[in-house]
Amino acid sequence: MASNFRAFWNSPVGPKTTHFWGPIANWGIVVAGLIDIKKPPEMISGNMTSVMCVYSALFMRFAWMVQPRNYLLLSCHASNEAVQLCQLSRWAKGNGYLSKKKEGASSK
Repeated sequence: MASNFRAFWNSPVGPKTTHFWGPIANWGIVVAGLIDIKKPPEMISGNMTSVMCVYSALFMRFAWMVQPRNYLLLSCHASNEAVQLCQLSRWAKGNGYLSKKKEGASSK
């Protein structure tokens, strides 16, 4: 057990590195997004949510390509991408972008 802990402690993605603490800090963004799901869609910024989607997508690729591969960062940004896409759909529905067109209006 002590040797496993020592191996984790001294690993290239262990707690002595930014490969560990960066993703830990980024989980705060995911938690904030989850808390915001309870807020009304009128309070969601479409621009900021779109930027967060692009940011998470770019950093998912970075986490996959960096050596050593950073699975903690990848999981953090994948979770954030899911939360932000949920928020973006709530914003779009709240602003009428995802509403169905009326049948009578399209035939005239």
